[in-house]
Amino acid sequence: MAEMEMGQIEVCVPRPVQVWRGFISWVAFFLQIFLQILRGTPSFFSSIVGLSSNSYRSLLASSSPSFKPLPVVELPLQDSSVVATTDVGVGDGVDDGGGGGGGGGEHEMEKLTVILDLDETLVCAYETSSLPAVIRTQATEAGLKWFELECVSSDKECDGKLKINYVTVFERPGLHQFLKQLAEFADIVLFTAGLEGYARPLVDRIDVDNVFSLRLYRPSTVSTKYREHVKDLTCLSKDLCRVVIVDNNPFSFLVQPMNGIPCIPFSTGQPYDNQLLEVLLPLLKHLSVQKDVRPVLYERFHMPEWFQMHGIPAAGFDSIK
Repeated sequence: MAEMEMGQIEVCVPRPVQVWRGFISWVAFFLQIFLQILRGTPSFFSSIVGLSSNSYRSLLASSSPSFKPLPVVELPLQDSSVVATTDVGVGDGVDDGGGGGGGGGEHEMEKLTVILDLDETLVCAYETSSLPAVIRTQATEAGLKWFELECVSSDKECDGKLKINYVTVFERPGLHQFLKQLAEFADIVLFTAGLEGYARPLVDRIDVDNVFSLRLYRPSTVSTKYREHVKDLTCLSKDLCRVVIVDNNPFSFLVQPMNGIPCIPFSTGQPYDNQLLEVLLPLLKHLSVQKDVRPVLYERFHMPEWFQMHGIPAAGFDSIK
């Protein structure tokens, strides 16, 4: 009898009270979300999508689940002793060439050689006639530097004269400061798969301080059974322990995957890109104090395995084991 009375009491609870209780619960739920936003803690949102903040950044930075380009924010170095020496640009017992007879007894290491790709690494370029005006306007308003260029095409006009192409070039943010600071501790080589008629006048415009010690164009690339226009670094040196190539297309360095730094491609859709100064430059400074850059780059990017996943046998790994 008592149970029946209780059941009757539960059934007889006024519906407005239930609605009010439900409303209070929803208010408390949304208040919790609001507090999460104010505190700046992403844990709530990451739990909804099932991603940590690092995983989220990786998805944003990579178009392939197996290929991990440089992160948006440079990761701290694992070796604390390396961190201390990197800040001053000097390795253990190595003179940074800053003057003075110094006498550490250790011989000075050769300068790091940094090979830089051009398109989508340092700049992005578009044929002017096909570039929507709104893109140029938006890029200008966002602070991107750009210029127009006349380039000699490999095609010819009907009268046999060489065709002139008009190109609009957008510079990656921090480009000139990056090149200037990099030149302080490295020899810089430009290596592009672009044709010289296009690339040479472009590089003349961005290399205002003449920091490139050498410029290599498409004829310097090689063809392989897997890809064309591959950049074989042995055309520069047989000893590649202190040679690095930075390229948005990792297939460019498939012959020497242990020497490659895959960078995030640059386009006008990334006006606030910070890769050059905040990601690449610190990494290159760290590499400049290493006797052999390849083990460091392997631990960071595991490029031989990435090539294997794309059906290309690993190259160059056995030589540094």
